[in-house]
Amino acid sequence: MSGSANTASSASSVVPALLVLLLASGASAQRPVASDIDVTASLRARAEYWRWFEAPANDEYSYVGSTLRAGLMQSRSSFGWQLELAAPLLFGLPVGAVAPAPQGQLGVGASYAVANGGEETASGLFLKQGFLRLGAAPGRRGHSLRGGRFEFVEGAETTPSHGDLAWVKRERIAHRLLGTFAWSHVGRSLDGAHYGFAGGRTQLSAVLARPTQGVFNTNGWPGLDMLVAYGALTVAGARAEGRLFGLHIVDDREDPVKTDNRPAAVRSADRDRIAVTTLGAHYLRVLPGAGGDVDVLLWGVTQLGDWGEQEHEAWAGALELGFQPAGLRGLSPWIRAGYFASSGDDDPADDAHGTFFQGLPTPRIYARTPFYNLMNLRDAFVSVQLRPSSRFSLRAQAHALQLSESRDLWYAGGGAFEPETFGFAGRPSGGDRDLAMLYDIGVDVGLGGGLSASAYAGFVEGRDVIENIHPLDARARLVYLELSYRR
Repeated sequence: MSGSANTASSASSVVPALLVLLLASGASAQRPVASDIDVTASLRARAEYWRWFEAPANDEYSYVGSTLRAGLMQSRSSFGWQLELAAPLLFGLPVGAVAPAPQGQLGVGASYAVANGGEETASGLFLKQGFLRLGAAPGRRGHSLRGGRFEFVEGAETTPSHGDLAWVKRERIAHRLLGTFAWSHVGRSLDGAHYGFAGGRTQLSAVLARPTQGVFNTNGWPGLDMLVAYGALTVAGARAEGRLFGLHIVDDREDPVKTDNRPAAVRSADRDRIAVTTLGAHYLRVLPGAGGDVDVLLWGVTQLGDWGEQEHEAWAGALELGFQPAGLRGLSPWIRAGYFASSGDDDPADDAHGTFFQGLPTPRIYARTPFYNLMNLRDAFVSVQLRPSSRFSLRAQAHALQLSESRDLWYAGGGAFEPETFGFAGRPSGGDRDLAMLYDIGVDVGLGGGLSASAYAGFVEGRDVIENIHPLDARARLVYLELSYRR
Protein backbone atom coordinates (compact mmCIF):
# COMPACT_ATOMS: atom_id res chain seq x y z
CA MET A 1 0.00 0.00 0.00
CA SER A 2 1.43 3.37 -0.96
CA GLY A 3 1.74 6.10 1.59
CA SER A 4 -0.08 9.42 1.50
CA ALA A 5 3.10 11.28 0.61
CA ASN A 6 3.55 9.19 -2.52
CA THR A 7 -0.10 9.71 -3.46
CA ALA A 8 0.10 13.48 -3.00
CA SER A 9 3.33 13.68 -4.98
CA SER A 10 1.86 11.68 -7.83
CA ALA A 11 -1.31 13.80 -7.88
CA SER A 12 0.68 17.05 -7.92
CA SER A 13 2.57 15.89 -11.01
CA VAL A 14 -0.63 14.88 -12.76
CA VAL A 15 -2.48 18.21 -12.68
CA PRO A 16 0.16 20.31 -14.51
CA ALA A 17 0.45 17.57 -17.09
CA LEU A 18 -3.28 17.74 -17.76
CA LEU A 19 -3.04 21.49 -18.36
CA VAL A 20 -0.11 21.10 -20.75
CA LEU A 21 -1.92 18.44 -22.75
CA LEU A 22 -5.06 20.56 -22.91
CA LEU A 23 -3.21 23.60 -24.22
CA ALA A 24 -1.47 21.44 -26.80
CA SER A 25 -4.83 20.48 -28.23
CA GLY A 26 -5.49 24.02 -29.38
CA ALA A 27 -4.49 22.93 -32.87
CA SER A 28 -7.35 20.42 -33.01
CA ALA A 29 -9.85 22.67 -34.72
CA GLN A 30 -11.53 20.95 -37.64
CA ARG A 31 -10.80 22.84 -40.84
CA PRO A 32 -10.83 22.12 -44.57
CA VAL A 33 -7.57 21.21 -46.29
CA ALA A 34 -8.72 21.05 -49.87
CA SER A 35 -12.35 21.34 -51.02
CA ASP A 36 -14.29 18.95 -48.76
CA ILE A 37 -11.34 17.17 -47.10
CA ASP A 38 -11.22 17.92 -43.38
CA VAL A 39 -8.53 17.70 -40.74
CA THR A 40 -9.93 16.25 -37.52
CA ALA A 41 -8.29 16.07 -34.12
CA SER A 42 -9.21 15.74 -30.48
CA LEU A 43 -7.54 15.37 -27.11
CA ARG A 44 -8.81 13.76 -23.94
CA ALA A 45 -6.81 13.73 -20.70
CA ARG A 46 -7.81 12.19 -17.37
CA ALA A 47 -6.22 12.06 -13.92
CA GLU A 48 -7.34 9.09 -11.83
CA TYR A 49 -7.00 8.28 -8.14
CA TRP A 50 -7.58 4.65 -7.10
CA ARG A 51 -7.90 3.17 -3.64
CA TRP A 52 -8.43 -0.54 -4.26
CA PHE A 53 -9.53 -3.10 -1.68
CA GLU A 54 -6.65 -3.48 0.78
CA ALA A 55 -3.94 -5.93 -0.28
CA PRO A 56 -0.25 -6.58 0.44
CA ALA A 57 0.76 -4.56 -2.61
CA ASN A 58 0.38 -1.04 -4.03
CA ASP A 59 -3.38 -0.64 -3.63
CA GLU A 60 -3.47 3.18 -3.56
CA TYR A 61 -2.15 5.28 -6.44
CA SER A 62 -2.86 7.97 -9.01
CA TYR A 63 -1.80 8.36 -12.62
CA VAL A 64 -2.68 10.31 -15.76
CA GLY A 65 -3.60 9.14 -19.21
CA SER A 66 -4.35 10.94 -22.45
CA THR A 67 -5.39 10.16 -26.00
CA LEU A 68 -4.62 12.41 -28.97
CA ARG A 69 -6.41 11.54 -32.20
CA ALA A 70 -5.81 13.25 -35.54
CA GLY A 71 -6.56 12.49 -39.16
CA LEU A 72 -8.12 13.34 -42.51
CA MET A 73 -11.63 12.58 -43.71
CA GLN A 74 -13.90 13.20 -46.66
CA SER A 75 -17.64 12.61 -46.72
CA ARG A 76 -19.72 12.89 -49.86
CA SER A 77 -23.24 11.67 -50.54
CA SER A 78 -22.09 8.40 -52.15
CA PHE A 79 -18.42 8.18 -51.22
CA GLY A 80 -16.24 8.78 -48.19
CA TRP A 81 -13.04 7.83 -46.42
CA GLN A 82 -11.17 8.45 -43.19
CA LEU A 83 -7.60 8.07 -41.99
CA GLU A 84 -7.02 8.63 -38.28
CA LEU A 85 -4.04 8.06 -36.00
CA ALA A 86 -4.20 7.68 -32.22
CA ALA A 87 -1.42 8.46 -29.73
CA PRO A 88 -2.10 7.26 -26.17
CA LEU A 89 0.21 8.42 -23.38
CA LEU A 90 0.18 7.24 -19.77
CA PHE A 91 2.55 8.16 -16.99
CA GLY A 92 2.77 7.65 -13.25
CA LEU A 93 1.45 4.09 -13.66
CA PRO A 94 1.57 2.13 -10.40
CA VAL A 95 4.52 -0.14 -9.74
CA GLY A 96 3.80 -3.28 -7.75
CA ALA A 97 0.01 -3.00 -7.94
CA VAL A 98 -0.38 -6.76 -8.37
CA ALA A 99 -0.94 -9.04 -5.39
CA PRO A 100 -0.80 -12.85 -5.21
CA ALA A 101 -3.91 -14.72 -6.34
CA PRO A 102 -6.78 -14.48 -5.74
CA GLN A 103 -6.38 -10.69 -5.30
CA GLY A 104 -4.50 -10.17 -8.58
CA GLN A 105 -4.36 -6.81 -10.35
CA LEU A 106 -5.43 -3.96 -8.09
CA GLY A 107 -7.48 -1.70 -10.33
CA VAL A 108 -7.25 -0.36 -13.87
CA GLY A 109 -3.88 1.30 -13.29
CA ALA A 110 -2.41 -2.12 -12.61
CA SER A 111 -3.93 -3.43 -15.86
CA TYR A 112 -2.19 -0.68 -17.86
CA ALA A 113 1.13 -1.34 -16.11
CA VAL A 114 1.04 -5.11 -16.67
CA ALA A 115 -0.01 -4.78 -20.33
CA ASN A 116 2.91 -2.42 -21.02
CA GLY A 117 5.81 -4.27 -19.43
CA GLY A 118 5.49 -2.99 -15.89
CA GLU A 119 6.80 0.48 -16.78
CA GLU A 120 5.59 3.72 -15.18
CA THR A 121 5.25 5.36 -18.61
CA ALA A 122 3.65 3.91 -21.72
CA SER A 123 2.91 5.44 -25.12
CA GLY A 124 1.97 4.44 -28.62
CA LEU A 125 1.14 5.65 -32.12
CA PHE A 126 -1.07 3.56 -34.40
CA LEU A 127 -3.81 3.59 -37.02
CA LYS A 128 -7.12 4.01 -35.22
CA GLN A 129 -9.33 4.18 -38.32
CA GLY A 130 -8.62 3.79 -42.01
CA PHE A 131 -11.61 2.92 -44.17
CA LEU A 132 -13.34 3.57 -47.48
CA ARG A 133 -17.11 4.02 -47.68
CA LEU A 134 -19.21 3.43 -50.79
CA GLY A 135 -22.90 4.34 -50.84
CA ALA A 136 -25.06 6.52 -48.61
CA ALA A 137 -23.44 8.89 -46.14
CA PRO A 138 -24.24 8.45 -42.42
CA GLY A 139 -27.73 9.73 -41.67
CA ARG A 140 -28.87 9.38 -45.30
CA ARG A 141 -31.23 6.78 -46.73
CA GLY A 142 -29.87 3.97 -48.86
CA HIS A 143 -27.21 1.27 -48.84
CA SER A 144 -23.64 1.76 -47.66
CA LEU A 145 -20.53 -0.38 -47.32
CA ARG A 146 -17.31 0.54 -45.59
CA GLY A 147 -14.19 -1.57 -45.44
CA GLY A 148 -10.90 -1.27 -43.58
CA ARG A 149 -10.31 -0.37 -39.95
CA PHE A 150 -13.18 1.36 -38.16
CA GLU A 151 -14.91 1.78 -34.82
CA PHE A 152 -18.25 0.08 -34.25
CA VAL A 153 -20.68 -0.15 -31.32
CA GLU A 154 -23.53 -2.63 -31.32
CA GLY A 155 -26.79 -0.98 -30.34
CA ALA A 156 -25.61 2.41 -31.59
CA GLU A 157 -26.01 1.79 -35.33
CA THR A 158 -28.94 4.23 -35.39
CA THR A 159 -29.81 7.30 -33.31
CA PRO A 160 -33.48 7.90 -32.42
CA SER A 161 -34.90 11.32 -33.24
CA HIS A 162 -36.41 11.56 -29.76
CA GLY A 163 -33.77 13.01 -27.42
CA ASP A 164 -34.67 10.88 -24.39
CA LEU A 165 -34.65 7.68 -26.43
CA ALA A 166 -31.29 8.63 -27.87
CA TRP A 167 -29.83 9.08 -24.37
CA VAL A 168 -31.23 5.78 -23.08
CA LYS A 169 -29.94 3.96 -26.12
CA ARG A 170 -26.47 5.48 -25.86
CA GLU A 171 -26.10 5.03 -22.08
CA ARG A 172 -28.13 1.87 -21.33
CA ILE A 173 -28.22 -0.23 -24.54
CA ALA A 174 -25.06 0.38 -26.58
CA HIS A 175 -21.72 -1.31 -25.82
CA ARG A 176 -23.19 -4.18 -23.76
CA LEU A 177 -21.76 -6.90 -26.03
CA LEU A 178 -19.55 -5.19 -28.62
CA GLY A 179 -18.00 -1.77 -28.14
CA THR A 180 -14.92 0.38 -28.54
CA PHE A 181 -13.86 0.26 -24.86
CA ALA A 182 -13.76 4.03 -25.28
CA TRP A 183 -13.11 4.83 -21.61
CA SER A 184 -9.65 3.32 -21.89
CA HIS A 185 -6.91 5.44 -23.42
CA VAL A 186 -6.29 3.00 -26.27
CA GLY A 187 -9.69 1.55 -27.10
CA ARG A 188 -10.63 -1.08 -29.65
CA SER A 189 -11.20 -0.98 -33.43
CA LEU A 190 -12.34 -3.58 -35.95
CA ASP A 191 -10.66 -4.69 -39.19
CA GLY A 192 -13.24 -5.81 -41.72
CA ALA A 193 -16.44 -4.69 -43.43
CA HIS A 194 -19.63 -2.96 -42.27
CA TYR A 195 -22.84 -2.93 -44.35
CA GLY A 196 -25.74 -0.62 -43.55
CA PHE A 197 -29.16 0.12 -44.99
CA ALA A 198 -31.39 3.02 -43.92
CA GLY A 199 -34.93 3.04 -45.28
CA GLY A 200 -37.26 5.26 -43.31
CA ARG A 201 -38.25 3.49 -40.09
CA THR A 202 -36.19 0.38 -40.88
CA GLN A 203 -32.43 0.06 -40.47
CA LEU A 204 -30.20 -2.91 -41.25
CA SER A 205 -26.62 -3.38 -40.11
CA ALA A 206 -24.09 -6.18 -40.59
CA VAL A 207 -20.42 -6.47 -39.60
CA LEU A 208 -17.79 -9.11 -40.34
CA ALA A 209 -14.42 -8.26 -38.79
CA ARG A 210 -11.72 -9.07 -36.31
CA PRO A 211 -10.89 -6.91 -33.28
CA THR A 212 -7.61 -5.11 -32.85
CA GLN A 213 -5.17 -5.23 -29.99
CA GLY A 214 -5.45 -2.28 -27.61
CA VAL A 215 -7.57 -1.33 -24.59
CA PHE A 216 -4.72 -1.41 -22.02
CA ASN A 217 -1.87 -2.24 -24.42
CA THR A 218 -0.72 0.99 -26.10
CA ASN A 219 0.26 -0.84 -29.30
CA GLY A 220 -3.00 -0.82 -31.23
CA TRP A 221 -1.59 -1.93 -34.60
CA PRO A 222 -2.07 -5.74 -34.62
CA GLY A 223 -5.30 -7.62 -35.10
CA LEU A 224 -6.32 -10.53 -32.88
CA ASP A 225 -6.95 -14.10 -33.98
CA MET A 226 -10.71 -13.69 -33.50
CA LEU A 227 -13.82 -13.33 -35.66
CA VAL A 228 -16.80 -11.07 -34.99
CA ALA A 229 -20.00 -11.40 -37.03
CA TYR A 230 -22.94 -9.14 -36.17
CA GLY A 231 -26.32 -8.38 -37.71
CA ALA A 232 -29.25 -6.24 -36.58
CA LEU A 233 -32.67 -5.08 -37.74
CA THR A 234 -33.91 -1.89 -36.07
CA VAL A 235 -37.41 -0.48 -36.45
CA ALA A 236 -37.93 3.04 -35.07
CA GLY A 237 -40.92 5.27 -34.45
CA ALA A 238 -41.38 8.74 -33.00
CA ARG A 239 -41.40 7.51 -29.38
CA ALA A 240 -40.41 3.84 -29.63
CA GLU A 241 -37.74 1.58 -31.06
CA GLY A 242 -37.12 -2.16 -31.34
CA ARG A 243 -34.09 -4.16 -32.45
CA LEU A 244 -33.46 -7.82 -33.23
CA PHE A 245 -29.78 -8.76 -33.34
CA GLY A 246 -27.29 -11.58 -33.44
CA LEU A 247 -23.61 -11.66 -32.53
CA HIS A 248 -21.21 -14.52 -33.21
CA ILE A 249 -17.72 -14.44 -31.69
CA VAL A 250 -15.00 -16.97 -32.41
CA ASP A 251 -11.82 -16.83 -30.31
CA ASP A 252 -9.04 -18.91 -31.89
CA ARG A 253 -6.23 -17.58 -29.70
CA GLU A 254 -4.21 -20.46 -28.26
CA ASP A 255 -2.09 -18.73 -25.62
CA PRO A 256 -4.53 -17.47 -22.98
CA VAL A 257 -6.05 -19.82 -20.43
CA LYS A 258 -9.82 -19.44 -20.26
CA THR A 259 -11.28 -17.73 -17.21
CA ASP A 260 -14.09 -19.79 -15.68
CA ASN A 261 -14.88 -21.75 -12.52
CA ARG A 262 -13.16 -25.02 -13.47
CA PRO A 263 -9.95 -26.08 -11.68
CA ALA A 264 -6.79 -24.47 -13.05
CA ALA A 265 -5.37 -27.75 -14.37
CA VAL A 266 -8.53 -28.47 -16.36
CA ARG A 267 -8.61 -24.97 -17.85
CA SER A 268 -4.93 -25.08 -18.77
CA ALA A 269 -5.45 -28.31 -20.68
CA ASP A 270 -8.45 -26.93 -22.61
CA ARG A 271 -7.04 -25.28 -25.75
CA ASP A 272 -10.16 -25.64 -27.90
CA ARG A 273 -11.61 -22.46 -29.33
CA ILE A 274 -14.55 -20.42 -28.05
CA ALA A 275 -17.45 -20.01 -30.49
CA VAL A 276 -20.50 -18.34 -28.94
CA THR A 277 -23.64 -17.07 -30.67
CA THR A 278 -25.80 -14.45 -28.95
CA LEU A 279 -29.38 -13.81 -30.10
CA GLY A 280 -31.31 -10.94 -28.57
CA ALA A 281 -33.63 -7.98 -28.74
CA HIS A 282 -34.27 -4.63 -27.14
CA TYR A 283 -37.35 -2.41 -26.93
CA LEU A 284 -37.49 1.24 -25.87
CA ARG A 285 -40.55 3.43 -25.44
CA VAL A 286 -41.39 6.88 -24.04
CA LEU A 287 -44.90 7.32 -22.62
CA PRO A 288 -45.95 10.96 -22.16
CA GLY A 289 -48.24 11.82 -19.27
CA ALA A 290 -49.68 14.80 -17.42
CA GLY A 291 -47.36 14.19 -14.47
CA GLY A 292 -44.29 13.62 -16.61
CA ASP A 293 -42.78 11.29 -19.17
CA VAL A 294 -42.15 7.61 -18.42
CA ASP A 295 -39.66 5.53 -20.40
CA VAL A 296 -39.35 1.76 -20.55
CA LEU A 297 -36.31 -0.35 -21.51
CA LEU A 298 -36.38 -4.08 -22.17
CA TRP A 299 -33.23 -5.97 -23.22
CA GLY A 300 -32.57 -9.68 -23.33
CA VAL A 301 -30.29 -12.29 -24.92
CA THR A 302 -29.81 -16.03 -25.07
CA GLN A 303 -26.52 -17.72 -25.91
CA LEU A 304 -25.36 -21.06 -27.24
CA GLY A 305 -22.15 -22.49 -28.65
CA ASP A 306 -18.84 -23.94 -27.52
CA TRP A 307 -16.69 -22.85 -24.60
CA GLY A 308 -13.60 -24.83 -25.41
CA GLU A 309 -14.38 -28.43 -24.53
CA GLN A 310 -17.65 -27.44 -22.85
CA GLU A 311 -21.06 -26.71 -24.34
CA HIS A 312 -22.14 -23.13 -23.70
CA GLU A 313 -25.69 -22.09 -22.79
CA ALA A 314 -26.38 -18.79 -21.05
CA TRP A 315 -28.72 -15.81 -20.85
CA ALA A 316 -29.02 -12.21 -19.65
CA GLY A 317 -31.79 -9.63 -19.37
CA ALA A 318 -32.53 -6.10 -18.18
CA LEU A 319 -35.64 -4.10 -17.28
CA GLU A 320 -35.43 -0.36 -16.59
CA LEU A 321 -37.99 2.38 -15.95
CA GLY A 322 -37.42 6.12 -16.03
CA PHE A 323 -39.56 9.05 -14.91
CA GLN A 324 -39.15 12.74 -15.63
CA PRO A 325 -41.60 14.62 -13.39
CA ALA A 326 -43.30 17.66 -14.89
CA GLY A 327 -43.21 21.01 -13.11
CA LEU A 328 -39.49 20.85 -12.25
CA ARG A 329 -38.11 22.18 -15.51
CA GLY A 330 -35.44 24.22 -13.76
CA LEU A 331 -33.64 21.02 -12.76
CA SER A 332 -35.08 18.61 -15.34
CA PRO A 333 -34.75 15.61 -13.00
CA TRP A 334 -34.71 12.10 -14.44
CA ILE A 335 -35.23 9.25 -11.99
CA ARG A 336 -34.39 5.73 -13.15
CA ALA A 337 -34.52 2.30 -11.58
CA GLY A 338 -33.68 -1.06 -13.05
CA TYR A 339 -32.67 -4.65 -12.61
CA PHE A 340 -30.15 -6.69 -14.59
CA ALA A 341 -29.60 -10.43 -14.28
CA SER A 342 -27.30 -12.84 -16.10
CA SER A 343 -26.66 -16.54 -15.74
CA GLY A 344 -23.75 -18.09 -13.90
CA ASP A 345 -22.35 -21.59 -13.85
CA ASP A 346 -23.65 -23.76 -11.00
CA ASP A 347 -21.36 -26.79 -11.45
CA PRO A 348 -17.64 -26.49 -12.25
CA ALA A 349 -17.34 -30.27 -12.67
CA ASP A 350 -19.84 -30.89 -15.48
CA ASP A 351 -19.37 -30.50 -19.25
CA ALA A 352 -21.56 -27.38 -19.58
CA HIS A 353 -20.57 -23.72 -19.27
CA GLY A 354 -23.46 -21.55 -18.09
CA THR A 355 -21.81 -18.19 -17.42
CA PHE A 356 -23.09 -15.33 -19.57
CA PHE A 357 -20.30 -14.32 -21.96
CA GLN A 358 -20.19 -10.54 -22.41
CA GLY A 359 -18.11 -10.70 -25.60
CA LEU A 360 -16.15 -7.53 -26.40
CA PRO A 361 -18.01 -4.80 -24.51
CA THR A 362 -17.24 -1.40 -23.06
CA PRO A 363 -17.75 -2.45 -19.42
CA ARG A 364 -17.31 0.94 -17.78
CA ILE A 365 -20.67 2.23 -19.08
CA TYR A 366 -22.47 -0.35 -16.93
CA ALA A 367 -19.94 -0.43 -14.09
CA ARG A 368 -18.87 3.18 -13.62
CA THR A 369 -16.35 2.08 -11.02
CA PRO A 370 -15.13 -0.87 -13.09
CA PHE A 371 -14.42 -3.56 -10.51
CA TYR A 372 -17.02 -5.90 -12.05
CA ASN A 373 -18.80 -6.60 -15.33
CA LEU A 374 -22.14 -8.15 -16.35
CA MET A 375 -21.13 -11.83 -16.11
CA ASN A 376 -22.71 -13.98 -13.35
CA LEU A 377 -24.34 -10.86 -11.94
CA ARG A 378 -27.51 -9.45 -10.40
CA ASP A 379 -27.61 -5.63 -10.36
CA ALA A 380 -30.47 -3.64 -8.81
CA PHE A 381 -29.93 0.10 -9.20
CA VAL A 382 -31.51 3.51 -8.83
CA SER A 383 -30.20 6.74 -10.35
CA VAL A 384 -31.09 10.43 -10.29
CA GLN A 385 -29.96 12.78 -13.02
CA LEU A 386 -30.26 16.59 -12.96
CA ARG A 387 -29.94 18.64 -16.14
CA PRO A 388 -30.49 22.31 -15.30
CA SER A 389 -28.98 23.37 -18.64
CA SER A 390 -27.79 21.86 -21.90
CA ARG A 391 -24.21 22.27 -20.69
CA PHE A 392 -24.51 20.74 -17.23
CA SER A 393 -25.51 17.28 -16.06
CA LEU A 394 -25.21 15.56 -12.69
CA ARG A 395 -25.93 11.86 -12.16
CA ALA A 396 -25.87 9.93 -8.87
CA GLN A 397 -26.41 6.17 -8.63
CA ALA A 398 -26.60 3.32 -6.13
CA HIS A 399 -26.11 -0.33 -7.14
CA ALA A 400 -26.76 -3.45 -5.07
CA LEU A 401 -24.59 -6.18 -6.64
CA GLN A 402 -24.81 -9.93 -6.18
CA LEU A 403 -23.45 -12.96 -7.98
CA SER A 404 -26.04 -15.13 -9.69
CA GLU A 405 -24.32 -18.39 -8.73
CA SER A 406 -22.20 -18.80 -5.60
CA ARG A 407 -20.21 -21.65 -7.21
CA ASP A 408 -19.10 -19.35 -10.02
CA LEU A 409 -16.63 -16.43 -10.00
CA TRP A 410 -16.67 -12.67 -9.49
CA TYR A 411 -15.85 -11.47 -13.01
CA ALA A 412 -14.31 -8.24 -14.29
CA GLY A 413 -12.84 -6.98 -17.57
CA GLY A 414 -13.99 -6.23 -21.10
CA GLY A 415 -12.73 -9.07 -23.25
CA ALA A 416 -9.72 -9.87 -25.43
CA PHE A 417 -7.19 -7.08 -26.02
CA GLU A 418 -3.89 -8.89 -26.71
CA PRO A 419 -2.89 -12.39 -27.88
CA GLU A 420 -1.66 -13.80 -24.58
CA THR A 421 -4.26 -12.35 -22.17
CA PHE A 422 -7.77 -13.80 -21.94
CA GLY A 423 -9.33 -10.40 -21.19
CA PHE A 424 -11.68 -11.40 -18.38
CA ALA A 425 -10.50 -11.85 -14.79
CA GLY A 426 -12.25 -14.10 -12.31
CA ARG A 427 -11.94 -14.31 -8.54
CA PRO A 428 -13.45 -17.01 -6.28
CA SER A 429 -16.70 -16.26 -4.49
CA GLY A 430 -15.85 -18.23 -1.34
CA GLY A 431 -19.30 -19.80 -1.57
CA ASP A 432 -21.09 -16.45 -1.17
CA ARG A 433 -23.22 -14.31 -3.50
CA ASP A 434 -23.35 -10.83 -1.91
CA LEU A 435 -20.73 -8.79 -3.83
CA ALA A 436 -20.91 -5.07 -3.03
CA MET A 437 -22.77 -1.81 -2.81
CA LEU A 438 -21.59 0.89 -5.23
CA TYR A 439 -22.43 4.57 -4.72
CA ASP A 440 -21.25 7.14 -7.23
CA ILE A 441 -21.76 10.65 -8.54
CA GLY A 442 -20.58 12.23 -11.78
CA VAL A 443 -20.73 15.72 -13.26
CA ASP A 444 -20.35 16.66 -16.93
CA VAL A 445 -19.89 20.30 -17.95
CA GLY A 446 -19.67 21.82 -21.40
CA LEU A 447 -17.30 24.79 -21.26
CA GLY A 448 -17.80 26.03 -24.80
CA GLY A 449 -15.47 26.17 -27.76
CA GLY A 450 -15.21 22.39 -27.94
CA LEU A 451 -13.97 22.09 -24.34
CA SER A 452 -15.72 19.92 -21.77
CA ALA A 453 -14.93 18.63 -18.28
CA SER A 454 -16.07 15.63 -16.27
CA ALA A 455 -15.57 14.69 -12.63
CA TYR A 456 -16.49 11.41 -10.98
CA ALA A 457 -16.32 9.76 -7.57
CA GLY A 458 -17.26 6.15 -6.86
CA PHE A 459 -17.36 4.47 -3.45
CA VAL A 460 -17.52 0.68 -3.03
CA GLU A 461 -18.54 -1.17 0.11
CA GLY A 462 -17.48 -4.76 -0.45
CA ARG A 463 -19.70 -7.47 0.98
CA ASP A 464 -19.18 -11.20 1.61
CA VAL A 465 -17.48 -12.14 -1.68
CA ILE A 466 -14.98 -9.28 -1.54
CA GLU A 467 -14.47 -9.62 2.22
CA ASN A 468 -13.42 -13.24 1.66
CA ILE A 469 -10.62 -12.03 -0.65
CA HIS A 470 -9.74 -8.72 1.06
CA PRO A 471 -10.40 -9.31 4.78
CA LEU A 472 -8.41 -6.28 6.01
CA ASP A 473 -10.48 -3.65 4.18
CA ALA A 474 -13.15 -4.43 1.58
CA ARG A 475 -13.76 -0.81 0.64
CA ALA A 476 -12.59 0.87 -2.58
CA ARG A 477 -12.92 4.20 -4.33
CA LEU A 478 -12.20 5.85 -7.67
CA VAL A 479 -11.96 9.61 -8.25
CA TYR A 480 -11.08 11.24 -11.53
CA LEU A 481 -11.03 14.53 -13.42
CA GLU A 482 -11.25 14.50 -17.20
CA LEU A 483 -10.80 17.30 -19.73
CA SER A 484 -11.63 16.97 -23.43
CA TYR A 485 -11.20 19.24 -26.41
CA ARG A 486 -12.85 18.54 -29.74
CA ARG A 487 -13.80 20.62 -32.78
